[in-house]
Amino acid sequence: MNLSSVTEKNWIQKEFNLEDVNFFKDNFFLDEIVAKLLAIKNIKREDAKLFLDPTIKNSLLDPYLLKDMDKAIDRTYQSINNNEKIGIFGDYDVDGATSTAVLGHYFKSLNIPIEIYIPDRQQEGFGPNINGFNKLIKQGCKIIFTVDCGTLSYEPIEFANKNNINVIIIDHHQSEIKLPKAHSIVNPNRFDDRSELNYLCAAGVCFMFLVALNKKLRSENWFEKNSTNEPNLLNYLDLVSLGTVCDVVPLINLNRAFVNQGIKIMTQKKNIGLKTLMDLCEVPNDISPYHLGYILGPRINAGGRVGKSTHGANLLLSENSQEVYQIANDLNNYNKDRQLLEKDLLNLILNSTQHINDEPVIVLAGENWHEGVIGIIAARIKEKFNKPAFIISINGNIGKGSARSIYGFDIGTAVISAVQNNLLVRGGGHKMAAGFTIDINKIEEFRSFLIRKFKSINMNLEKKIDLYFDSTIAPSAINYEFYQKINTLSPFGSGNSEPKFVIENVKLIKSNIVGEKHIKSIFEGADGSIFKSITFNSVSNNLGAHLLAKSSKNLNILGKLSLNQWKGQTNVEFIIDDISVIK
Repeated sequence: MNLSSVTEKNWIQKEFNLEDVNFFKDNFFLDEIVAKLLAIKNIKREDAKLFLDPTIKNSLLDPYLLKDMDKAIDRTYQSINNNEKIGIFGDYDVDGATSTAVLGHYFKSLNIPIEIYIPDRQQEGFGPNINGFNKLIKQGCKIIFTVDCGTLSYEPIEFANKNNINVIIIDHHQSEIKLPKAHSIVNPNRFDDRSELNYLCAAGVCFMFLVALNKKLRSENWFEKNSTNEPNLLNYLDLVSLGTVCDVVPLINLNRAFVNQGIKIMTQKKNIGLKTLMDLCEVPNDISPYHLGYILGPRINAGGRVGKSTHGANLLLSENSQEVYQIANDLNNYNKDRQLLEKDLLNLILNSTQHINDEPVIVLAGENWHEGVIGIIAARIKEKFNKPAFIISINGNIGKGSARSIYGFDIGTAVISAVQNNLLVRGGGHKMAAGFTIDINKIEEFRSFLIRKFKSINMNLEKKIDLYFDSTIAPSAINYEFYQKINTLSPFGSGNSEPKFVIENVKLIKSNIVGEKHIKSIFEGADGSIFKSITFNSVSNNLGAHLLAKSSKNLNILGKLSLNQWKGQTNVEFIIDDISVIK
């Protein structure tokens, strides 16, 4: 089935190998639809067992496959034996906060003194800086870990070296060929790493580091010699799963196991900070990646966006119930402030920017745009126009920028290339997200550079966007039993998308606006089944216009199933992504 929609997208049904479907059905006793979805995801037959039951035991690779892991472990073991105070310099986002907390909890469990430092997003920017390192050194730290940052931090690491401080970098950001002269750089995305673990976030790399460190301490009988209980690393997977989901790394291989097992730990509410935040936000017991990515993550991030960078890490590290309650409340309020800042700035940009559609790459700059929300603004602009978006906040002669990309255009590599071509003061990132600093006199040259890069890979934004779906289903399939069958393939997220379905020939019974931007609808299927749906952020677009017009024409709808939990009630509803009108 190929259909064109009211949003001018082409609906295309995904293909699959029928022999694979039959193999999965016969060997794993799966329902037809689950086996079909597994085949659509192109899961190899030999990988199906691990995909259906992702465990740490079966997914974990040797941590020493990571470059420099041996050097990092040897130095850390020395530090632990000498009871040296350890400094942890983390990034201000969720991945940085969870990485900081994972290492912090581990060292604290060994009674090793630690100090943490999270830079102020607006005042200090991304990554290690000399001032932050100097504070850790003055607090007595003899060794410094940088987590979720540090791979391109040449000057601060040189400063540490001059002060006889070893720096261990645990990161996942893309690197240049030239690396800083740190003691060790454990980063699966460094140019010379061959571990094939480049899909991990920093929290995942930190977990691998702790697996190796724990093994080292065990082999040296350190726990017995020091009358210390060996930490159960699995208890840290709630933090690792949170960092993994919120950093939008692909939920494949080991990441899939991290999230699958981590959510189980999260339901046990072992981490007092997470528990407090979950209770405050009324996160249900049936936790999913959605709650991590859209409920918990934005709140942990919110502190960094409004000048309280340490709040996220402190929430996840503290074991003081009064302290975490205050922090959780603060973060919840900061998130509300962030939403207002985001709304106001987005409206300002959309209402004042001309010719935003003229070029294949969007580069926008403005004076004193709030640096804490420009990353979110870049994501919103990218989603609205289906183009890579670079948003720059100008302060004096310097601009701080954040970027988000579309599939097919690696902006992490583009930004690093721009640094190498002296178009940026500094910068780095991933395929889909990046941050940078730029001299305002180079903005136009940078824009031209990005457009040339984009055109060189021959991406075509003019053609209709293809919207793929997995299967057609009957309206009667919108029930809890069917939802549970589909959930066999969870956790869903980047790299393992939720199945999309088409329901054909449905009649719209009722629609109404909820929460200003969304539309709730009730449909009747050709089989007489009645079901509920929601269409998010649709009031002001074509989707909303067709739903609110209450036309007598029947519709085909495309979307996914969702579990709606509200005030003790659990219902399955259909989230609409697109509709087509039956002529």
